Formats: sequence, C-alpha cells, structure tokens
Amino acid sequence: MPKLSLLCVTVGLLCSVAFLPVLAADGVKPAAHQKAAKGAIPDFNPDGFTAWAADRPASDDYLPHDKTTGPGPVESDPKFPYVPNGEGRQSTYRIADLTNPILKPWVKELMKAANDDVHAGKVPFIARERCWPGGVPLWDIYNRGQPVHIIQTKDKAVMINELFASTRHIYLNVPHTKKPKPSWYGESVGHYEGDTLVVDTIGQNDKTYVDNYRTPHTTQIHVIERFRMVNDGKSLEVKIWVDDPGAFNMPWTARSTWRRIQTGQLIEDYCEPQNESFFGYQVAPLPTDSTPDF
Repeated sequence: MPKLSLLCVTVGLLCSVAFLPVLAADGVKPAAHQKAAKGAIPDFNPDGFTAWAADRPASDDYLPHDKTTGPGPVESDPKFPYVPNGEGRQSTYRIADLTNPILKPWVKELMKAANDDVHAGKVPFIARERCWPGGVPLWDIYNRGQPVHIIQTKDKAVMINELFASTRHIYLNVPHTKKPKPSWYGESVGHYEGDTLVVDTIGQNDKTYVDNYRTPHTTQIHVIERFRMVNDGKSLEVKIWVDDPGAFNMPWTARSTWRRIQTGQLIEDYCEPQNESFFGYQVAPLPTDSTPDF
C-alpha cells in the first residue's frame, strides 16, 4: 500500500515503466481503463537543474476558463476584479464570483462570509501566507515565485515546491488503497500516457481549499491532473479535473502553466513567524511544532 509522507526523497534516475490502465482526466470526465499511449516518457528534469516556476503575475489563479468547454473554477467577481501584484497598479484581495453554477448552497454561504470580510477591510486567508499545505488541486497554483522540482523514478514521481518544501509523492502503476486515511495531500497514484503524466488523487482531508478564493471541499474530493510539456518544452501545462459531490453540483475543469527555468540546488525555504509578530497578521495561526528534535 502506498504510504504518504511530506519528507523529501533521494533523487533517483528516470526509468522506463510498465504501463497499467488507471483513471485519466481528458476533457470533462475521466476515461476509465484507458490504455496508455505509446511514446517516450517525459523527462521533466533532464539535467538535475530544471524546475518550473510562475509564468504570469496571477500564477496563483487558474488560467481564465473557456466556458464553452463546460464548468470551470471559481473566478473573480466581475464587479470587483482581482488585481495581483506586479501589474503596475494597486493590488487587491480576491472577491469570489458566487454565481458560478458549480457551488452548492453551503459552499456559497461560507464564501459569502469570506467575501464580506474582504469588503470590510479584513485580510483573507491564503494558505501559503500562513504556511499551510495547499492540498490538491491548489498545489497547481500554490505560489507565485518559488520553483517546483519534479523527481522521477521507476516507481514514483515526487513534486517538491521549494516554498516550505511542500512535497507530493505520486506512486506509479499501482491502484488506490481501498480506504486511504484522509491527509493534507491525499493519496496520489499515476501513470504515463505517452508524453503526459496522469495523476489521480483521492483521500484528502477537508482542511484545504481548491483555490485562493477560499472555495472549500469535502473528503469526497477526487482530482485528476495531466502534466505535459508544451511550447517546445519551454512550458509545463497541467489540465485539471475535479469532482466532489459534497461541495460541487458537477465536476469542473481548470488549467495552469509554468515556465521552464534553470536552478541550482534545491534550497531550504522555511516559514518564519515574523509576519505574525510584525504586522499583527491574525488571519489564521501558523502551524507550530513544539516537539523537540533531539
């Protein structure tokens, strides 16, 4: 059985693997028992120094959704457009568009309260600013700057966000366990379909949000991601399919991209409590470990 961990792993070599039929996300819904396509397995880090970083100021949002393709993620309220840092004008906090048809009534109620707090001048909760894990699919838009490193071995793909060393373990060519214990990043299994890494995630707890508009989910959430290099290998694209009958009226899809960069060694970028002390930042408590290391 796969066992999840937030610890980093030793870098391994990219190896060929035997393909197994696993659920895939292609369009609006997964294709069950889809046979893997023939072709070269993608190497997301061929030289040990390749990583993937933000490619736009609003990289902590999904890309604008084409509504002709079906339901999409929550986006900014058109009356109060979100302005990220780096656009040469006053940035704003997010106000969620609650007219999105995916949202169940209880979700709208919670999100309206969060919107009201922002309208009242309060600082909203953003996972990375509180050093909280992002969960999936927020992982795909977790931060704006720090690179994501991808390590591929025969039996596992490991994704490490340099911000707080947030780590995902994706176990290749194995089925899900029957009843995975809920955790921050859930249980991810994957396989390659030609040049695409397909990742199927279940077993998450309900402590995270699916985006930075503070859209909640339940433990029923099921996410499928398809990672593929595009633009002659200069960009990494992820297509996302999300289903959660406890929080959403229907499955929805989203998309995000990163740009290829060359980095040195993976650095230690840990969370500091100074913001809480200096700015009186009372949005949510910082995670604290009071257990001695020795």
